[in-house]
Amino acid sequence: MVRCFLGVLSCSLLLLAGCGGTNEGNVQNGTNPPTFAAITGTVSGGQTAISGAHVYLLAVGSSGYGQASVDILSGTQTSSDSVGAYVASGSNGSFTLTGAYSCATYQQLYIYALGGSAGSASGLLAPVGNCPSGSTPANGTTPTINVTVNEVSTIATAYAFAGFATDATHVSSSGTSHAQVGIGHALLNAAQLATIGGVALATTAAGNGTVPQTKINALANILASCVGGSACSTLLSTATSDGTAGGTHPTDTATAAINIAHNPGANVATLYGLASSAVFTPTLSAQPTDFTLALNFGGGGLSYPFGVAIDSSGDAWVANYNTNSVIELSNLGAILSGASGFSGGGLAQPDAIAIDLSGNAWIANASGNVVTELASNGTIDSVPNGYAGAAASNPGLAIDGTGNVWVTGVSTAIEMNSSGTLLSGNGYALGGPTGAPLGIAIDGRGDAWISTVGDSIVELGNNSGAPVTGSSGYSSASGTNSSYGIAIDGQAAVWVTDTGNNSVAKLSSLGVLLSGSGFTGGGLSYPYAIAIDGSGSAWVANYSNNSVTKLSSSGTALSGASGFTGGGLSHPNGVAVDSSGDVWVTSQGTSSVNGSVTEFIGAAIPVATPLVANVVSNTLAGRP
Repeated sequence: MVRCFLGVLSCSLLLLAGCGGTNEGNVQNGTNPPTFAAITGTVSGGQTAISGAHVYLLAVGSSGYGQASVDILSGTQTSSDSVGAYVASGSNGSFTLTGAYSCATYQQLYIYALGGSAGSASGLLAPVGNCPSGSTPANGTTPTINVTVNEVSTIATAYAFAGFATDATHVSSSGTSHAQVGIGHALLNAAQLATIGGVALATTAAGNGTVPQTKINALANILASCVGGSACSTLLSTATSDGTAGGTHPTDTATAAINIAHNPGANVATLYGLASSAVFTPTLSAQPTDFTLALNFGGGGLSYPFGVAIDSSGDAWVANYNTNSVIELSNLGAILSGASGFSGGGLAQPDAIAIDLSGNAWIANASGNVVTELASNGTIDSVPNGYAGAAASNPGLAIDGTGNVWVTGVSTAIEMNSSGTLLSGNGYALGGPTGAPLGIAIDGRGDAWISTVGDSIVELGNNSGAPVTGSSGYSSASGTNSSYGIAIDGQAAVWVTDTGNNSVAKLSSLGVLLSGSGFTGGGLSYPYAIAIDGSGSAWVANYSNNSVTKLSSSGTALSGASGFTGGGLSHPNGVAVDSSGDVWVTSQGTSSVNGSVTEFIGAAIPVATPLVANVVSNTLAGRP
């Protein structure tokens, strides 16, 4: 249910999208636009034409993450080097690719320009789109796309593709249907950040989102300090593969941009110092806390948005607590649920939300003692007033691999089948831990893990709902007093947020505490919701300090001292990762702000969506 909202971004940029069509159809159904497009453009650095640059047309690979991109011009051009076939840019930076290239359906194409008059460290990127297919138009005219390849287009492409890239010539996915959706949406994200003419945007195409234009330009200015500038040694020694001095040093600015996208909280002061020449404006007037690029979306009746879940099309579904509604946003952030959201079906202070394998949204309500089911088009699938379920002030909800829905109640857990029939009677007892149940997650065995207000984590077996943990549950951390968010990674380890101690606990699949007294740092401040990306890193929404924390699989804070900020975060309380590697965060807002949804572009490693798709494959987080 993805719409095309390119608008002023210019349809000519994205062969894959085609105005009037849907990106999702192109990716999944093979209905590519019938066009043979010639690609013309210019390569420039610091607003100056670059002559003699090798211009390559590459496709995102499908042989595994981090594998080589595909040389699309191979056999069609007269020149080649160790990277592949290329055309050289002219004295005014211009180049032409005639369209006599070969690519496969679903392949996403991008331009890589290397070297030339700006020096060997000059590497620049620009997105093109999906592989064109079909016959030559009847009038014999070959459509032409004109692309500007510069520092702004490089930043847009590097961030959009970050979840799939290790350097400028190694951009690849697994090739699965989930991955195809993700990489297609990633390319669309590039068009959310900059125009085809290499100009940073301030507003998203649908008009309900803001873009960090000044930060994009600041990042472009950092690259410009090397492209034809004198600061290459500093940039290439700072923007390493892991953000440390021991990481792999990039050899060109395109890979440096990818590395910055991977490590947006590293070496911020040094990198910002390279942006002193304001080649691209408007730009930042002060050093940022990090170099994440976050879009902020409003509208559609958003008011106290809470839980967020991503469906197989990449759409984000948001439980809208204050207005008893559910909001659906496209992968581009456009509102798909009308001016006031989807309503009815017993929605009453909707809180937690999850998507099943059929694309239906299941919502736990904090009032009314019911669970609501919405079809993928937003119509009510449950009985008119919802399915009878458990009520709690902060209910949790998760779906297991058989399609059964689990909901936390006041002191129990409820299980119902996909038709809303209760399987748990009056609810499964939790085995005696102190504190009310809150969050819930399902592991690869189908067992339900439940966090509580007290100091216990409960594991319920998937057959009878009996506690696996005995009478007291597992201890989440020393001195914990409020365990809210809970998530399970690809190694079956359980992650839990501890709001009382500003920490995160990690337990093995056997309940053994792996985090000592808790992981801290990285901006953790009343950590609320948590999600796991495809690398096993944890993403945590910090309610108190308006930030998001990233923790490595071993608990190391990767988000700087204050966490990742920006994107309009205001009391964030929900988080999810999509198949493009974007991190979606809901913000409650304040008495004067209705709340919003933030999308951190390319910040994470992609996961298959919806989350239950990973449960079926016996892992809770893993690259699609």
